[in-house]
Amino acid sequence: MKLLYITANSKEEHQSSSKTVGRRVVNAIKAKIPDIQVEELDLYKDHIPHLKGCYFQGRSAVVNEQAKSQLTPEEQKEIDTINKLCDQFRDADVYVLAAPMWNMSFPPVVKEYIDCIVQSGKTVEFKDNKPHVMLGNKRRVFIYVQSSGGSLPWIVKPVLNKGMKYVEDIMKFLGIDIFEEILVDGTGTTEEERQSAILKATKKIDSFVDKLFD
Repeated sequence: MKLLYITANSKEEHQSSSKTVGRRVVNAIKAKIPDIQVEELDLYKDHIPHLKGCYFQGRSAVVNEQAKSQLTPEEQKEIDTINKLCDQFRDADVYVLAAPMWNMSFPPVVKEYIDCIVQSGKTVEFKDNKPHVMLGNKRRVFIYVQSSGGSLPWIVKPVLNKGMKYVEDIMKFLGIDIFEEILVDGTGTTEEERQSAILKATKKIDSFVDKLFD
């Protein structure tokens, strides 16, 4: 099995609530499945291309080799990076995405990354102008670890937590039906509040991992 751990916060891990809890989730999965292979992707440190029209020949389809050869060396390198990111995502079995809630959504680099991995012929295909999933060929698990300053009442989470809902919808669009969340709510404004929120989320991890991977 392969686990892809994706982080979307420019802070160092010890400063980031989502990355701190995300790391603990990854470690718990490794303890449960010792032979799982882990790859890490830091969306702030690893280059995520800004997409340009010349990179694509159709709906979410990267240009073929002939068209690619007509582009500049830098543009060709960007296409190679897009394909590498997509292939890495497609090859994984378990995904952990750790990100803070920003303005009811997520940091913009998450959207840029998603636009790289949604590719026709690799993660989704279009037939008769209708999308068909391509990642439903095996059991895949997506875990979203999100930190937020406040605690959202469950009744308003669908309205205010648009980022997580978007990621869930995209993953199901690709064929990943198992989508779970760990919320690090109420990180507040003080270090004491932040550590309390981290501890509360951490206490859920072991039972959460046991449920998913028994």
